[in-house]
Amino acid sequence: MRLDHVSTYYPIRRGILNRTKDYIRAVDSVTLNIYPGETLGLVGESGCGKSTIGRTMLRLEETHEGRIWFEDEEITRLSDRRMKPLRTQMQFIFQDPQASLNPRQRVGDLLAEPMHAHRLIEKGAIAEEVDRLLELVGLPRSSKERFPHEFSGGQRQRIGIARALSVKPRLIVCDEPVSALDVSIQAQILNLLQDLQKELGLTYVFIAHGLGAVRYISSRIAVMYLGRIVELADKNSLFDAPRHPYTQLLLQANPVHHPQLRSRPKTILEGEAPNPANPPQGCRFHPRCPYAQARCRKEEPQLDGGAHAAACHYPLW
Repeated sequence: MRLDHVSTYYPIRRGILNRTKDYIRAVDSVTLNIYPGETLGLVGESGCGKSTIGRTMLRLEETHEGRIWFEDEEITRLSDRRMKPLRTQMQFIFQDPQASLNPRQRVGDLLAEPMHAHRLIEKGAIAEEVDRLLELVGLPRSSKERFPHEFSGGQRQRIGIARALSVKPRLIVCDEPVSALDVSIQAQILNLLQDLQKELGLTYVFIAHGLGAVRYISSRIAVMYLGRIVELADKNSLFDAPRHPYTQLLLQANPVHHPQLRSRPKTILEGEAPNPANPPQGCRFHPRCPYAQARCRKEEPQLDGGAHAAACHYPLW
């Protein structure tokens, strides 16, 4: 998948006539490549646009500007009829498995419904496929007779994963799939996702707040701030030598368990993120950046090329 200067804006309406007065720039001119078989991690503060990018990739949100390609076909403005066969190739795993599962349906019906809708296999084979999916995500076949509320949070997320797999996708956007789970259960779900990726050849976009989970599962990581990607690199380069000050401050805010590292001085990320409807002139991070200079307040930096890219006039190395 490829995004070329993609922007997703939400209108701000005011007045008796409910007219659009401005826009919240949730995603602002993002260019990104997602390669087959990789896991691209997306990290950043709440409200930076991570989930909006994921939804925009799958055309769950419409773009304000820019273009989107999926396997060499531009899908930016495809009609619902032309998008339908592509929906099976692109799926979404939601943050809250309880809210994403219909409480009135049994698990077997939840998993069978996408197969009926897309007519992927014959009706007589759907029951067998449901059993296979349950076993694939580590649940007994008897689970299909139960309702979602009868399962734990980790089990419900396994059901959500099975539902995403029911249409045999190639790309899955995982929107903070472990953030609502206990730490021990998080590890189980992450391992399950990795095993499924190896077995089925899946491509993931993994959205999360937890840097530990992102580092564990991702091959590359994109750091977002106020609707833009400010750093993009493979996970080892990004964690070992971050180039953007925002990335450095995010890593320093991550809990450290080693007693010798815990005593090292840290720079605190101060202040709140600016209003996305009215981003600062120049570098969007400059009001909170400890290294900001005059150029940062006037000229907006672009994400440079190369394997380790950073949108900063004065990168850290």
